[in-house]
Amino acid sequence: MGKIVCLMGKSSTGKDTIFKRLQEDGALGLKTIVPYTTRPIRIGEREGVEYFFTDEAGFRRLKAQGKIIEAREYHTVHGLWRYFTVDDGQIKPESGYIMIGTLEAYRHLQDYFGADRIVPVLIELDDGVRLQRALNREMKQENPRYEEMCRRFLADSADFSEGKIRESGITRRFVNDNLERCMGEIKRYIQEALQN
Repeated sequence: MGKIVCLMGKSSTGKDTIFKRLQEDGALGLKTIVPYTTRPIRIGEREGVEYFFTDEAGFRRLKAQGKIIEAREYHTVHGLWRYFTVDDGQIKPESGYIMIGTLEAYRHLQDYFGADRIVPVLIELDDGVRLQRALNREMKQENPRYEEMCRRFLADSADFSEGKIRESGITRRFVNDNLERCMGEIKRYIQEALQN
């Protein structure tokens, strides 16, 4: 049975960059699970690549159909934004996958698919570096959302608290202060997990 690699970490730890690099690495043979969101699309994002973008009515329709695997909601300064994974035919039992999630999403995936099928990859980075990266990214947006950037940065402290990490049973962490070294460590870890 295939496994699902769940990349996790606070905002601006480099998850998207690592995700894209791992996707491009054909040696791992992992397919992508594209999550859904109700938040507005950002510059550079593409429908069906980073996310499937929908609205609250679309979320409610999928929920009524029993297709939501896991969902998180965030009360942002711009309103309610949801992020969720849908049982929409993307995930086949025999294949291996990679996705970006949160600790909460990771636990729900374990409940839905079984703990032995989910491989956690927790990426960490110094908070000062993360904040600078987030600011640099936000400054490139047509309509920067600085308040939301700050809210998300502060919320990450609670969402990825040491207690929650312990509760999730995650013991292996990857510090992304050197992308090439971090990529090598993550790739070796995933290769070992896929063989077990």
